[in-house]
Amino acid sequence: MPLPSVWTEVRETVHRGDEDDLLSAGLGLSGLQAATPPGLADAMQPSSAELRRRAIWTNWRGIADVSPMGGLGSLYGNLAAVPGREFHAFARLPGAKQPHRVLLQLPDGFDAARPCLVVTASSGSRGIYGAISMAGGWALPRGCAVAYTDKGAGTGYFDHDSQTGVALDGRRIAVGAGELEFLPDATTVDRAGVVSFKHAHSRDNPEADWGRHLRQAAEFGLAQLSLAYPQQAPFGFDNTRILAVAVSNGGAAVLRAAEDEDAWLDGVVAVAPNTYAPRHRSDGQPARPAYDYLTEAALLMPCALSSPQLADLSLLQTALGVLPDWSSACIAAHALGMLQTSSMPAAADEALAILRAGGWTDAALQASVLSTRFDLWRVVTAAYASAYLRTEVSTMPCGYAVNTAGEAARTAMSIWWSDNSGIPPGVGVELRDPEHATPAAALACLRALWTSDSAESKALRLSIAATEVNLPRLGLPVIVIHGLDDGLIPAAFSSAGYVTWAQSQQRDVQYWQVPNAQHFDAFLSMPDLSARYLPLMPYAWRALDLLSADLDAGKSPVSKTVRIASQQRGAEALMARHLALPESLQ
Repeated sequence: MPLPSVWTEVRETVHRGDEDDLLSAGLGLSGLQAATPPGLADAMQPSSAELRRRAIWTNWRGIADVSPMGGLGSLYGNLAAVPGREFHAFARLPGAKQPHRVLLQLPDGFDAARPCLVVTASSGSRGIYGAISMAGGWALPRGCAVAYTDKGAGTGYFDHDSQTGVALDGRRIAVGAGELEFLPDATTVDRAGVVSFKHAHSRDNPEADWGRHLRQAAEFGLAQLSLAYPQQAPFGFDNTRILAVAVSNGGAAVLRAAEDEDAWLDGVVAVAPNTYAPRHRSDGQPARPAYDYLTEAALLMPCALSSPQLADLSLLQTALGVLPDWSSACIAAHALGMLQTSSMPAAADEALAILRAGGWTDAALQASVLSTRFDLWRVVTAAYASAYLRTEVSTMPCGYAVNTAGEAARTAMSIWWSDNSGIPPGVGVELRDPEHATPAAALACLRALWTSDSAESKALRLSIAATEVNLPRLGLPVIVIHGLDDGLIPAAFSSAGYVTWAQSQQRDVQYWQVPNAQHFDAFLSMPDLSARYLPLMPYAWRALDLLSADLDAGKSPVSKTVRIASQQRGAEALMARHLALPESLQ
C-alpha cells in the first residue's frame, strides 16, 4: 500500500560553476584523490557549503577506489562536473520516533520527456551522501535524477554536553534553534562527554523499515521533480523509470523495497547486500543473520586467523603492517568455553574449524583480516545490539558507551556530520568498552544476546526477525552482485541463500558471483590489496547499463547465476581483462 509521505520544509541549493557541482562538489577526480579533506575558512564554524564538500569527499573515498591505478575515470565512469540542484528534507515514516534524511540531486541535463530516477540508500550507517559514488556516479552524468535516504542512520550525532545536534544544512545547532536530524528521547545524561547517534539510539529499529525508507525517498524525489518541472508534472511511478541500486546495508534496503507488491520499481541492483533470508541458505543449512555470525567472528576470528592453515596472509600483512599477535584471543575464547584448548596452534585450528563449519569459506576468512584488523566486529555489533534493543545511549547493552574522544576532540564537533561514517569510532567520537569487564567478556555478552534465552535476547531476536527479506515482486528484474571473497558480509550467508530461494520461486533474479572481490572497494587504494582484489563498483555500473538497455528494448534479464571470470591484477593498473564484465543479461 502507498505510504503517506511526510517531510519537512525543503531546502533547495544550486550547484553550478567552476568550483561546485552535484557529483564531486567541484573537486573532480584529482580533488577526491587528495589525501586531506577540503579546508575550512573557520574550523569552529564551517559553512554549509564547506560541510557538504567535505561530506562528498569523505563518502567518495569511504566507498570507492579513487586511486590513480583503480580505473575510475579511465576504465569506467568519469568525474566530469554535473551542474544542477539539490533538495534536502527530513522525512518521517508513520509511527517512527526519528526522521530519516532524504535528498534529491537533479542535474541540469535531466530529460523531463523521458524521466529517470535512481533511488538509493547509504551503505553501512553513513550519512545522506553515503551512496553518491555508487548511485550518483552512474546516474547523474546520464541525466537521471537521484533520490537518496540515510535509511534512519547517518551522522547527525547529538552531543549531550552542549545540547547540540545537526540541522538540515549540516551545521551544528542547539536544541530549540531548529529541527534536528536526530534528537534523543532523553537529552540529559549523568556523565560528561556522551554522544548519541541515530542508528543505535533512535529507538526505532530502523533496519526493519529500510524498504519503506527507500520508497519514501522515491516519493520525495518525484514530488520535487513535479515542482521543478510543472509543465511536465506530475511525475509518478507510472510515467518515470525508477531504478534502485545500493551496496551493503543499502543493498539490503533495495531488496526490501523490491518486496513491495506495488509496481513502483522498474529494476533493482543490489551489491554485497547485508540481507537475511531465513527460509533458505544455498547449502541447505539454516540461514544466519549478520548479528549471529558477526558476534561469533568477534570472539573466534582473531584466534582462527592465527592458524597455520591460513598461511596466505602475506599480501594483507604487507598492506596492513605487521598483524597483531592474536593468540590471546584463543586464550580468551577457551576461558569463555568456546574452545576446548588454549594451546597453540591447536586452539587456532579449532576456532578455524568452527568458523568453517558455520559456513565461512577460506576466501572470506582471508579477507576477514581487514574487518578484524580494523575492529569492525566490536563496533558494528555493539551498535546493532543497541538498535535492536531500542536503547538510549545511557543504557547500551553490555555496558558499552559512546563518548567524545578526549577534550581536544571537542573542537572537531563542527565536522562530525561531514567527516564521520555513522558508527563510532570516528573524528572526535569513540566507542568505549565497559568499565567493569574485559573486552572479551563484553564481546561474549553481545554474543549471548543472540544465543541465550533471556528477555533481552528474545527482544533482540524479535527485532532481527523484523529485518527478514521477502521475495521480490513477480516480474521485477533484480541483479544481485557479490564478491566471493567478502570477509564482512560473506555471500554464503546473504546473497547466495536469497538468490537460491528467489530463483526457485520463479523470480527474475540474476546473480553475479565475483571471485577476487571483497567488501570494501575503498581499501583498494592500498597497492598490496589492489594486487589481490578487484572493485565491485564497475560491476554495479555495468549491471545498470545492461538493465537499462533491456528495459528500453522491452526485455527482462534471464534468471541465472553467472560466475565472473575475473583475474587478480597484480601490480598493474586495473584493466578490462581483469574485470571480465558481462556483455549482456541474456
